[in-house]
Formats: sequence, C-alpha cells, structure tokens
Amino acid sequence: MSALLILFVCLALGILCRRFVSLPEGIVPGINWFVLNIALPSLVLALVPRVHVDAHLWFPVAAIFIGFFGAWLLFAVLGRMLGWSRARIGCLTLVCGLGNTSFMGYPMMEALHGKEGLAIAVISDQLACFPLLAAAGVIVASLYSGRSASVGLVARRLLTFPAFLALIAGVLVGVFGGWPDAVDRVLMQLGSTLTPLALFSVGLQFKLHLQREQLGALATGLGWKLLLAPLMGLGLGVAAGVTGVTLIVGVLQAAMAPMISAAILADQYELEPRLANTVLGAGIALSLITIPLGNLWLTYSFG
Repeated sequence: MSALLILFVCLALGILCRRFVSLPEGIVPGINWFVLNIALPSLVLALVPRVHVDAHLWFPVAAIFIGFFGAWLLFAVLGRMLGWSRARIGCLTLVCGLGNTSFMGYPMMEALHGKEGLAIAVISDQLACFPLLAAAGVIVASLYSGRSASVGLVARRLLTFPAFLALIAGVLVGVFGGWPDAVDRVLMQLGSTLTPLALFSVGLQFKLHLQREQLGALATGLGWKLLLAPLMGLGLGVAAGVTGVTLIVGVLQAAMAPMISAAILADQYELEPRLANTVLGAGIALSLITIPLGNLWLTYSFG
C-alpha cells in the first residue's frame, strides 16, 4: 500500500507544483535527462543480471508488439471509415500504440509485484516499447506527416539510447555471474531515484484539454490502449500457457497509459498535438484506476 501511495504522492506533487509554484526554467528536460541517462540505465544494469531466464519471457515483449501494430491496423481502418485525417490516424497510432512502460510502468510494477515484477517490466520496455518508438514510431510519424525517415536515423536512435546499451551490458554481466556487491548497491541506489523523479516529471507535464470534437477519437484510442490491447495480449498469453507474474506484468505493461515520448513525437511531426496531449492526460488519469483494478482481477484469476 505504501509503495502505491508514493506513486500518487509524487504525481500529485508534480501536478500541484505545475499549478501553484514558480518552477526553474528547464526543470522538466533536466529531470527527464537524469531519469533517462542516469537512473534508468542504472536500474537496468542492476536488475537485468538478476533476471531469471524463463521460457515465457517472450510474452511481455509480444504483448507490447500486439498493442502497437494492432493500433496501427485499427486506426488505419477506422480512420478510412470515419473520414479521419492522416494526422489523426498517425497521432492515435503513436500515443495509443505505445505505453508509458518506463516512467509509470516501472514504479507501478515494482509497487504491485516487487523486484521480480520490475525486472519483467524492464524486459518489456527495453526489448519492445523503446525499440518500437525508435524504429516503427519514427516510421509512422514520417508516413502520416509526409516526411521521410532514414535508416540511419532509426538505427542511431536505437543504438545510442543509454538504457538499451545498459540492457546489453546487463545481459553480459549476468552471464559472467553478476556485479560485485558494492557496485550492485550503488546501481540500485541510483536506480531507486527513478520512481519519485519519473512520476514527479509526469505530474509536471500533465495536461487535460477536452474538446467536444475530440471525444470520439479519445474514447476509441483509450478503449484500445487501456482495454482491448491488453485483453488481446492476455488471450495470447493464456493460449500459450504463460502463467504467474510473467503473465500479469506482461498484460499490465500492455495496459499502461500512453507514452509521453510518443506524444512528444506526435507534436514534433505535427500530428494533432492537442489531441495527443488530451489522450495522454486522460490516459494517465484513468490508468491510475485501471492498472490497480486490472492487477486485482489478474492476480485473482491467473496469479
């Protein structure tokens, strides 16, 4: 309970500070830089060598891929039927196809399932969500904005991301027996800063601007992201015999709120940025309810 409480407190502090406090210029980019370049790689380096290799670890990765490519297919078909602009189709594919599996996923999975759940969350994020953002996300943004995406740009984004490099290093360290205790403690202490800073940053960036003409797209997008996509992932997992924490965390990561970086990408490529921010804010607010409730149901039914 206290682990979940810290999530709400840090998020609320960010929202309150955004509303009532005169913040230093550049605080959000500064916090995000530390989280992405120091805290997250440290956490990955600490946790990956401890991951118990399980025949079902493919599932948390597959569930994320289902969410993204299912969103692309769904919104392309619906967009043609409903006369949506290419910008709207691209926007919903990005923000409702990719989840906030690190900034929100890591702290929530640690709160709900401890270090074991957090390690599985790292696998799904680093092997699925981030590569999809860096590669397929850039391709979708380029296609629906009418711009071009080079192979070099996609490869550079992927191969220079610190947490992805940390994942590779962590796998190698695990093969050779893990870190010395002193190094492990330092990495865990640095990694422990991720939860409060990430949720505080999410709160600072929280926006919710509901407009009548966006309601249909908003409901459709979040219906896919928070309900249909994770249910499809659950169906795959159950059919394949995946059980326990691997199944639960994989489904919950697929059900996570829309990704902040995906909304930023939509903004950069002028893919209905106002809709992207509305979906992002509403998704974060709803996921604070849907993720704990979903966890209760999954734990009762499949735990």
